[in-house]
Amino acid sequence: MSLHLFDSVPASVLARWRRELNASDFIKDRILLQRRIEKYLDQGYGQAFMKEHWIAAMIQNVLLGFDSETYRLSAWVVMPNHIHMLATRFENYTLPDIMQSLKSITSHKVNRSLKRHGQFWMPDYFDRYIRNAEHFATTVRYIENNPVKARLCKRPEDWPFSSARFRAQRNK
Repeated sequence: MSLHLFDSVPASVLARWRRELNASDFIKDRILLQRRIEKYLDQGYGQAFMKEHWIAAMIQNVLLGFDSETYRLSAWVVMPNHIHMLATRFENYTLPDIMQSLKSITSHKVNRSLKRHGQFWMPDYFDRYIRNAEHFATTVRYIENNPVKARLCKRPEDWPFSSARFRAQRNK
């Protein structure tokens, strides 16, 4: 799943992409739109609140706090203007409810800390079903390699707000 800050992709750019993707296959459109957004996000547009390490740590702590409560968190990364996470929801929780809770708690915490009001996250989020073990492993690599791809660090385990860092520290 991916969550994006409200200003990480300008509304005019999103609207143009949606107009361009007016094909009949909704799933293909959604995947293409997500790829465009991911490429755009790595350029660090918007206020990128999570470039402040204390904010990224706060968001990461919320993600970890839900682990074993509403989902099993397998991989994550908190980037300056978006989050990726791979989680398996528990049976009694719906994905929309989990995402609403994550977005609500994190936006209230950050807005209160920054003494600001208003929208923090984009209304939508992107999700994807994992098809098999190979797809799972590919998704973990994609998530954990995101800071390297965005040139924020040299190796995935160098990024402090990711499962790669946690895994590397646990294996020491």
